[in-house]
Amino acid sequence: MKAIELTAPALTAFRRTELPEPKAGPGEVLVRLRAAALNFLDVAVATGKFPAAGFPMIPVADGAGEVAALGEGVASHAIGDRVVPHFMPAWQGGAITPRNVAALRGVTLPGSLAEYVAVPAASLVALPSHLDFIQGATLPIAATTAWNAVRSARARPGSVVALLGTGGVSIFALQFAKASGATVIVTSSSDEKLERARRLGADHVVNYRATPAWDEEVLTLTGGRGADLVVETVGGANFARSLNAAAVGGTVFTVGFVGGTAASIDLLPMIVKALRVVGNNTGSVADLAEAARAIAAHRIVPVVDRVFDIGETGAAYAELAAGGRHFGKLAIAH
Repeated sequence: MKAIELTAPALTAFRRTELPEPKAGPGEVLVRLRAAALNFLDVAVATGKFPAAGFPMIPVADGAGEVAALGEGVASHAIGDRVVPHFMPAWQGGAITPRNVAALRGVTLPGSLAEYVAVPAASLVALPSHLDFIQGATLPIAATTAWNAVRSARARPGSVVALLGTGGVSIFALQFAKASGATVIVTSSSDEKLERARRLGADHVVNYRATPAWDEEVLTLTGGRGADLVVETVGGANFARSLNAAAVGGTVFTVGFVGGTAASIDLLPMIVKALRVVGNNTGSVADLAEAARAIAAHRIVPVVDRVFDIGETGAAYAELAAGGRHFGKLAIAH
């Protein structure tokens, strides 16, 4: 089969190759992959900031395709089914444990830049019928994370959700929050991106370049109340602003660290406002299935900013690594 390998932790270390086609073992399904979608995890692996099992390796955690063959004992799927493999195949549901997050597609297991992959049948989720493979490939990490964020704060009519930036998780969270009836505030340094967010349903937008104290603007927009949910995708010094922007009893759902992993914070706002700070490592197969059902029920269409050909893998990685240029997701078509 044709595949793309990452031969070293460098954005220039991709190569085309031919590899033996994998076989579906007992309890497994062979998936013919049709598309992949990038996450910052993939860039971290390709730059040595997140440890891979070894090189060369087939990269990219997220993908979508169709069932090509069934292993022994598999009755849950049929050949031709359109499916999305979760990138943590051992985490079927329940609480996170070291064991169920040890195996990661595109990190310790073969990823999505290959024609075929063999995965546990229990790690597959049906692709919503209104989505194509490229849209479906965006779901495992970004949609699951955003779904868990919105669910963590029980977003509903009357809730206020503040989203930082316009990357994949933030845009999915915007779509889920609006489907839940919440009021949504989106921040970005780009007026063009903020206008696109408005067209997707954002109620208020804040340009944090023009208004660096975006947290104070959130308080102003909410009459001093703050946001019931802040989806914290930045980290670093920005984290203190997220705590300030949160309402009493609110949730700060932290998933990103593009601004750094170290933060100096004042504990008093967390204590006085009884805030919940929730860390997240994506979610389980069950969480992805719930997100997919919500997407199907509300006819949500993932936002894909740009689609690269698989021969442009290096360019796709470079675009994501540049930061701040895309809106929603970047995808790679097989």
